[in-house]
Amino acid sequence: MNEVYEQVKAPSLLGSRFVQTILLSNVLLQIGIWVRNFAILLFVAEKTNNDPYAISLISVAEFAPIFVFSFIGGTFADRWRPKRTMIWCDLLSAVSVFVVLLAIHFGSWQSVYLVAFISAILSQFSQPSGMRLFKQHVPEEQLQQGMALFQSLMAIFMVLGPMLGTFTYSTFGLETSIAVMGTVFLLSALVLFRLPADKVEERGETVPGQFRQEFIEGFRYVWHSRVLRMLGLAFILAGLAVGIAQALNLFVVTERLGREEKFLQYLLMVNGAAMLIGGGIVAMYAKRVAPQMLLAVGMIVGAVCTVIVGYSTSVPLTLVVQFVNGLVFPCIHIGISTMILKWSHTSIVGRVNGVLNPLFVGMMVVSMSCAGALKDAFSLVSIYSGAGLLFLVGALAMLPIMNHKAPEHMESVPQP
Repeated sequence: MNEVYEQVKAPSLLGSRFVQTILLSNVLLQIGIWVRNFAILLFVAEKTNNDPYAISLISVAEFAPIFVFSFIGGTFADRWRPKRTMIWCDLLSAVSVFVVLLAIHFGSWQSVYLVAFISAILSQFSQPSGMRLFKQHVPEEQLQQGMALFQSLMAIFMVLGPMLGTFTYSTFGLETSIAVMGTVFLLSALVLFRLPADKVEERGETVPGQFRQEFIEGFRYVWHSRVLRMLGLAFILAGLAVGIAQALNLFVVTERLGREEKFLQYLLMVNGAAMLIGGGIVAMYAKRVAPQMLLAVGMIVGAVCTVIVGYSTSVPLTLVVQFVNGLVFPCIHIGISTMILKWSHTSIVGRVNGVLNPLFVGMMVVSMSCAGALKDAFSLVSIYSGAGLLFLVGALAMLPIMNHKAPEHMESVPQP
């Protein structure tokens, strides 16, 4: 009877104008990002005759801004009005895309790197602003369900994105693909005007050194919270494990399964479809499971699946394991995002995100960079077993904080 009452009393998450607006904006951004990624990848590969150095620069352009601007972007996101910040970021992204498009049209093909670079910089200001708005406008008990919805959206585009990007580039060419990206960023900015007006917060006069003080406060806040410290450790271990597995997936296909490189797309499609289903399942039962438990389960199953993939020489077994791994992988992302939101005060959530996010991406890039050397020194079985062990240690790191409850945040920024 109480459950029925709560369901009637609690507004539907999808019925929220805020959630509808953010989801629509993200759909548009995902279209632009996937079209951009594959257009640039295929164009550079074609232009340079598959030069590994030129292709690797694409990843540098996409990931380098995360290290440089994530901390800064998170700090400014906490200082600026989040709705206005997100709109301006999308507008500036659209403008920069069309400027680069002109440069490409007049012969400077290397400008394609700027498209990814500028977009990645602006996303470091926009993404933490979106987290702040989510914290403000979504009830505490629906945060995890909201994160599951976004994970499902990401999974949809992991399946459809590569096909959409490849089709757009193959059919219309580079310039049209880049123009599509600029157009959808512009449309996203227009959609974001539907968001509720920003709350005007009283801020004292700016004094010298205030930005530096607020910047350091983000690190101090994470360090003083046992839950966020453990989450940072899980970020590092998960990033290392995911980077290794992603970098060497192709060798699993060719060496362990004895198939051609093209077979990799089937593994990715199975994994993406399972992620979509997994995100939906978590969205249905999100209120019943603590985010720490979600994260631990995701990493434990990820550990087992990673080891099996390394050992398996059977195509059916590998496909089944990839499906199971995709099914639980949303638990990792949803658990992490929910913990950041629940254990961070609204006024500092941007900085917390700015501190923790580079840990995952940074370790992923490090392990991807070392994957080639590891492949020369060890067998795939040993490498994937090691990646599985990293996942397992990350899950064990959740044990000391498994029963912790999210703090009741006051108006001022408390010590967690």
